[in-house]
Amino acid sequence: MTTLLLGCIADDFTGATDLANNLVRAGMRVAQTIGVPTVPLQADVDAVVVALKSRTIAPADAVAQSLAALRWLQAQGAQQIYFKVCSTFDSTSQGNIGPVTDALMDALGCSFVAVTPAFPDNQRAVFKGHLFVGDLLLSDSGMRNHPLTPMTDANLVRVLQAQTQRKVGLVEHGVVARGAAAIADRMAQLQREGVGMAIVDAIRNDDLVQLGQALKGQALVTAGSGVAIGLPTNWGLVPSPAAAVLPPAGGLQAIVSGSCSVATNGQVAHARAAGVPVFEVDPLQVAAGADVAAQALAWARGRFQSGLPRGPVLITATADTTQLQAVQAQLGVARAGELVEHTLAAIGRGLVQLGVRQLVVAGGETSGAVVQALGISQLQIGAQIDPGVPWCAALSPAADAQVLHITLKSGNFGSADFFTKAFATLA
Repeated sequence: MTTLLLGCIADDFTGATDLANNLVRAGMRVAQTIGVPTVPLQADVDAVVVALKSRTIAPADAVAQSLAALRWLQAQGAQQIYFKVCSTFDSTSQGNIGPVTDALMDALGCSFVAVTPAFPDNQRAVFKGHLFVGDLLLSDSGMRNHPLTPMTDANLVRVLQAQTQRKVGLVEHGVVARGAAAIADRMAQLQREGVGMAIVDAIRNDDLVQLGQALKGQALVTAGSGVAIGLPTNWGLVPSPAAAVLPPAGGLQAIVSGSCSVATNGQVAHARAAGVPVFEVDPLQVAAGADVAAQALAWARGRFQSGLPRGPVLITATADTTQLQAVQAQLGVARAGELVEHTLAAIGRGLVQLGVRQLVVAGGETSGAVVQALGISQLQIGAQIDPGVPWCAALSPAADAQVLHITLKSGNFGSADFFTKAFATLA
């Protein structure tokens, strides 16, 4: 049996590939599973990322799924557990970050865990316990209007304290800047003072490298993907380009976008301006009974068969805040989300059946729905397109035993030209 160095539990599918991407870049051989596997690990890897779709479900369900993932990872011999959360700390006062971390701590028998969503490469910094998205406090960013987890407080100590009975503390940047030994000493002091969880400041990559070293031997870490750049050195691993090699790419190209984040809205606008053909999914038409998935696939088939120069097509339900709120007012938040996810999942599967073998999916919930519809159980992690977003290779029953190249992009990630440059990096 392969002994895992690191066992990871991610609360959504795009976050899982984000984490796997950073681990690969730091020299780890990584497999990503979709859901908790039912068989022992077969691949010879250093780390496994179990991708769950637990970020916005009921806290009790998120805990149950996360504990199931933990048990499987422990059965594979994982030496350290990494609970991966979003770099914008997506959660509500009920969870799910606090409840899942509590449950993992209890199961592992540990009394202290460091927590940070910092990822400077993606403009996520934590200072004085406050999360910044670029130059803005989290509460002033587009996350303030997130349909499921509106983040109206940038003080992560306060956000996390609302989700746990354990005392939440802070490792300030003044300590972090002094290096791994100082971080470890401060964490030990906080633990003696009865603190169970501590937000850790980080404003640059070196802060995360030092934190990673300070976490050597810790049973659990709760973090975004940033800390991953500092963990592999604890096992003597160094970056290796060979870890990111994927099979050759071919086939048709498509983009499926469901995120309504500010970043994804900009990416859709950029692709449209660049001449990418666009089909817009209207949730109100879906709710009225129209077979919008069939309409979208018929449109895509026509584009693929038209003899026009080869390039991606974009099928999108992405909307700005005003449009999103109008739809939610008519359908309700939950129903609107479910209708869009179901429709985009059917479209994603249909595109692959039409011959798409290079597929970009935008949005965490959308990615989860599409991956499940495609029957993908494992991903091989390849090269990075933008920080936190790699190309992956997978097998899907819809792809007739051919390799499908797929990227699962968090709604908040990627440059404005992400949709157009993604395919260029794969060529």
